[in-house]
Amino acid sequence: MKTLPDYLGPGLEIVSIGINPSVYSVERGFNFARPGNRFWPALNASGLVSERLEPSREAVQRLFRRHRIGFTDLVKRATARADDLTAADYARGARLLERKLRRHRPAIAWFQGVSAYRTFLAHLGTPRAKIAAGLQRERIGTTRVFVTPNPSGANPAANLDQLIPLYRRLARLRASLAA
Repeated sequence: MKTLPDYLGPGLEIVSIGINPSVYSVERGFNFARPGNRFWPALNASGLVSERLEPSREAVQRLFRRHRIGFTDLVKRATARADDLTAADYARGARLLERKLRRHRPAIAWFQGVSAYRTFLAHLGTPRAKIAAGLQRERIGTTRVFVTPNPSGANPAANLDQLIPLYRRLARLRASLAA
């Protein structure tokens, strides 16, 4: 199965968690590769990193090595659309993701999408109907959970005016946990 690699390891401050990699991103070899994706512009405007990063495999690796921001997905199977995933994909993915987070213990698990987090909880047997963006009450082991809207260009509800303040809140949470 072609997919994107996980960027996980000890000492991570944040792990970005997408629903699943797009075929487009897998073909290009890095997360959030589609030109209409708002992840990179929001990241650059947020204060989460001290440098401007252009979308690329090297930028993902730099986030991992220099800024202690990792990447993984709820489901590792690449699809053209998240609608192509099955309940079995999500059930298996949720269990694997929970194990990864408990093993690597990042300070913050950053879910890219309310629906990604809702699906994760539901498949772990702890469903929650109402989820707002921001810091969540649940933890995964010692890991805090932060949710932002999915930055995909296919999500018209998530624009930069909405994403940037949330990414800045994530940056402040990160700083408060490091203090």
